[in-house]
Amino acid sequence: MISSRRELCVIVPCYDEEAVLAHTHARLVEVLERTSVDFEILYVDDGSRDRTALLLKEIADTCMRVRVLRLSRNFGHQIAVTAGLDHADADAVVVIDADLQDPPEVIPEMLARWKEGAEVVYGVRRTRNGESAFKLRSARVFYRLINRLSEVSIPLEAGDFRLMDRKVVLALRQMRERHRLLRAMTTWVGFRQVALPYDRAARFAGTSKYPLRKMLALAVDGVVSFSTVPLRVVTFVGLGVSLLSVLGIVYAITLRLLTDNWVPGWTLIFISLMFIGGLQFIFLGIVGEYVGRIYSETKQRPLFLVLETFGGARESEALHAEST
Repeated sequence: MISSRRELCVIVPCYDEEAVLAHTHARLVEVLERTSVDFEILYVDDGSRDRTALLLKEIADTCMRVRVLRLSRNFGHQIAVTAGLDHADADAVVVIDADLQDPPEVIPEMLARWKEGAEVVYGVRRTRNGESAFKLRSARVFYRLINRLSEVSIPLEAGDFRLMDRKVVLALRQMRERHRLLRAMTTWVGFRQVALPYDRAARFAGTSKYPLRKMLALAVDGVVSFSTVPLRVVTFVGLGVSLLSVLGIVYAITLRLLTDNWVPGWTLIFISLMFIGGLQFIFLGIVGEYVGRIYSETKQRPLFLVLETFGGARESEALHAEST
């Protein structure tokens, strides 16, 4: 029996990308047709509010190498990529955003490294054009924070733009946690990984889908999902505060028994209570992050729901809810 599996599937998560989508598709097809691989482009519409879904329908109607997966609502970038990985059927998968900051022209070099034996080829941003100084600094802090606190080490300046062998994709499909940081998960699964430096371009159109708020949330997911260091910090700081409390008690008893200077002052009591109370709230917040994730995992809800699929050689499945 002849397998219908493609050699390459390019996953493109989309959220409100009407301003750039036609140009993105044209560049992707131009680059991929210059290669000798049998490819498919899988667009994942992550609940877009603009004309993205309509444009994807038009693209799929005119290009048989295109398949579209529409999610029932906006689940977020990492879940949209996960949906693409779950539905990709190829020997190798490339993940690339639709905003053209990661140039499609790098894909042939990724394919060359893959054919040489690499099982993950991840892009490393050599330069980042069109981004503010604050964005660059916050990104550096993001990677260093995760690498310092988590159990996995994400290469600096590496994003989600990467090629993965099928065996890596199958390994990622087994990891069903709700709070996902795919670049860390890809590092965790191992296999032979190779860096590929490239120059990141300025955004072709639209606005960033990762403002500071989402970057901070992603950093928290990376640390909490791959490390128990915050809980250990809570333990050690708690032990330190307990030691200081014992020393304070010994000091107070000594003053009471051996000197006449034992009248208590409200300032020391007030400062001590505020200090310990503040630590308690911080520690409760850290523990709460872990408890919240336990609660989220125990509900066992699907990571995403599929509204419809169309394009390629597959029939449309309107209003089809799929869980994984």
